[in-house]
Amino acid sequence: MMKLWAWAFLPIVLFAQTDAPKPDDREKQKEKDDGIPVSSELVRKACGGCHASDDKQRMSRISWRRTTPEGWEQTIKRMITLNSVKLEPADAREILKYLANNHGLAPDEARAASFEAERRMIEYRYTADKDTESTCTKCHSFGRVLQQRRSKSEWEMLIAMHRGYYPLSDFQAFRRVGPPQTQPGPDGRPPDNRHPMDKAVNHLAGAFPLKTAEWSSWSANMRSPKLDGRWAITGYQAGKGPIYGELTIEPATAASEFKTRAQYVYARTGTTVTRDGSSVVYTGFQWRGRSREGAADKNPLREVLFVDRNMRDLNGRWFNGSYNENGLDIHLVRIGNDPVVLGLDRKAFKAGATAQAKIYGANLPARLDAAAVDFGQGIRVTRVISATAQLVTVEVEVAMDARPGIRDVFIAGAPSPAAAVVYDKIDAIKVRPQAGMARIGGVRFPKQYQQFEAIAYTNGPDGKPDTADDIELGPVDAAWGIEEYTATFGDDDKTYVGSIDKTGYFTPNVDGPNPKRKGGTNNYGDVWVVASYQNGDKTLRARAHLLVTVPLYILFDQPEVAP
Repeated sequence: MMKLWAWAFLPIVLFAQTDAPKPDDREKQKEKDDGIPVSSELVRKACGGCHASDDKQRMSRISWRRTTPEGWEQTIKRMITLNSVKLEPADAREILKYLANNHGLAPDEARAASFEAERRMIEYRYTADKDTESTCTKCHSFGRVLQQRRSKSEWEMLIAMHRGYYPLSDFQAFRRVGPPQTQPGPDGRPPDNRHPMDKAVNHLAGAFPLKTAEWSSWSANMRSPKLDGRWAITGYQAGKGPIYGELTIEPATAASEFKTRAQYVYARTGTTVTRDGSSVVYTGFQWRGRSREGAADKNPLREVLFVDRNMRDLNGRWFNGSYNENGLDIHLVRIGNDPVVLGLDRKAFKAGATAQAKIYGANLPARLDAAAVDFGQGIRVTRVISATAQLVTVEVEVAMDARPGIRDVFIAGAPSPAAAVVYDKIDAIKVRPQAGMARIGGVRFPKQYQQFEAIAYTNGPDGKPDTADDIELGPVDAAWGIEEYTATFGDDDKTYVGSIDKTGYFTPNVDGPNPKRKGGTNNYGDVWVVASYQNGDKTLRARAHLLVTVPLYILFDQPEVAP
């Protein structure tokens, strides 16, 4: 009887075991539940022809991805150009704003990829997984990856999209080449013979998932930024030096959109600039704008800034150019009622010398005596030459025994950290950047330029060059030239690659081939960029390597996320 009773229930037990969800099914269900609903009727109407919706308003593909405004703009462009989606420009802008706000990145997620949106010419290394970095950077920067958050299925479909649109990616990056390895690795583990794309998907799904604590926190706290008012500008442009000024922000008609007017001065030359612009702030912190120096300006500056959570600071970059290499590093701070000191027209003050200094700021006291201006030990302000709310000019006297080093500057209690430096002598100059790159062009493809600077240094307390206590004194006016970099015998690159002007700005030659050159090759090559600075009776020299290479024949994306 006991056996019959057991057998009577056996089918029920087996049914229950068969019906139990497998681990893969649970993972897929969780991934589905993580999808972000799409509440915008415009998005559902414009995208619903291809992207199906479920009963919770989750749309295929769209609901399982988050990215920056640039990432969503690239997707919209691809839908228009490859899938014949019809969109009015105003609708496209509205869709972009909705997706960036509701399917975007949190500030802590976006910071790591800020160099990509700001178009900085840097060499980024992703150290968390070298195999994934190698797979992705075969075709584009890793910044493109850092801007993405996706479910595992979405990462897999992204790989499939690459293979469909760019079949050579299989050979170039995605598929394993050569016979499988049989020997254990250095760590003693069995060899991993998975394809690079499979390794990358597993890593990306864990490192950059759709659902994160950062996004959950930010999306609950996100709001339209209140930025109208006066903002102090500090910035730096390679080859031209620091800028100081003021930006006025006014709200536009639409939420999170603004009109701006920037007025600033290049401190080294006194050149003043006025720019009028407009901007959109996506996801509560991603400023994307465009400004012009007068209505006839044909080459506006694009603005990519990061709005701090306190809504009192903005940091980022203004830039232009076909390759975005020409630009300014920008910091904005909200102006209240207190004085603000932005910086000086000069950084270095020599021990034992007398000099004038212009101090830029906002809300500076119009009536000011010398005692209210403090340069720190060893520097005495002898008189105030002139004073306005934006500019104070003083005369300073530096003691012969003033200790070399950095000085904070105060006006009426308002600080400008590390605004000045005292030195006894200039020991060396260095060219920045130490390794530059330019691209020939101008006939069929745009050129890429390179700006160099000569930076002066004193050796510091230990008296030795190139040590940690060296003190940077800022840029100096150097003479510039080009010398041969001996990479290939007899190629005479310096004759063909281009020229450098008196400010250190290198302009590459046109794209070739050049029939005047040996073998009729293009105008590419390697050269030394040499700076010479006359320091009293001594000439200081420094050099940097410049690679002048071929045009960028394929530009995969052209982000224009700005009004």
